[in-house]
Amino acid sequence: MNKSTFFIVGQHAVIEALKNPRRKVLRLFLTEESKKNIHRNSPKKNLLEDIKVYFKTKKELDKYSTKENLLHQGYVAEIEHLNKPILKEFIKDKDNEEITLVCLDSVTDPRNIGSLIRSALSFNIDGIIIKERHFPDESKLMYKAASGAMEYINIFEVSNINSTLKNLKDKNFWIYGFDGKGDKKFTEIEWRGNNILVFGSEGSGMHEHTSKYADFLVKIDINKKIESLNISNSAAIVFHHLSYLKKND
Repeated sequence: MNKSTFFIVGQHAVIEALKNPRRKVLRLFLTEESKKNIHRNSPKKNLLEDIKVYFKTKKELDKYSTKENLLHQGYVAEIEHLNKPILKEFIKDKDNEEITLVCLDSVTDPRNIGSLIRSALSFNIDGIIIKERHFPDESKLMYKAASGAMEYINIFEVSNINSTLKNLKDKNFWIYGFDGKGDKKFTEIEWRGNNILVFGSEGSGMHEHTSKYADFLVKIDINKKIESLNISNSAAIVFHHLSYLKKND
C-alpha cells in the first residue's frame, strides 16, 4: 500500500532524509549550488543515486515555503512517512535497559515540537509520546526546526495520553510532570530507572486530569521575574541535565 507523501524544506531536514535508509524520497528539488553542497557533505556516498532530481532556481522553490515563511535554502523534497514505532514493542525490546521518554500533553505548535525533538535527539532521549491528533506529522515548520532529527527519533503517536501514562506506571515507569508550581526542583531528583517526562502546553500547562497520573510534580528553578520558559528551552535544559548525570554516573 502506498503511503501518503508530503514536502519538507531546508538543508538539514532534506539531507538527513536522504541519508536515512528507512525514508523514501520520491522527488528532490535543488538549486545547482545545493546539489554541490550535498556532494561536499557526503563525498563517500552518492545520496542522489536513484532519486528523481529536478533543478530549480531559488525563486522557483519559494512556492514550497513562502506560505510558512520558511527559508528553503535551495532544498525541497517530497517524502513518504516512516513506519510508526509501537510503544509497547519498543519497551519490550528495551527490557533490560533504563528508558527515558518525553510525553507532550496538548503541545501543538510545530516549531516548538521540532525544536524539542532536536534537543531530545541531541541528549539521547529515547522517544517522544504525543497524542496522534496533536502531532503535525506533515509540517514543514516542524521538520525545519528539528534540523534532521526527525529521521532518528522515536515518535510514539497514541490515542489517549492518560491511558498511556497509566499503562506505563503499571510497567514500573516513574511519571514526572513539569510544572512551575512543582514541589521539587528537577535537579533534586536522582533520575534512576525508567522515567517519563511530561510537558504541558505553554499556555495552560498539563491538563489537571493528566497531572494526577504524575508521581511527582517538578519544576525548573528560574529567575522569579520571569513567569516561564518556552517549552523547547525548558526541555533542552532538562535533557542536558539528565544526559550529564548519565555520563557521570
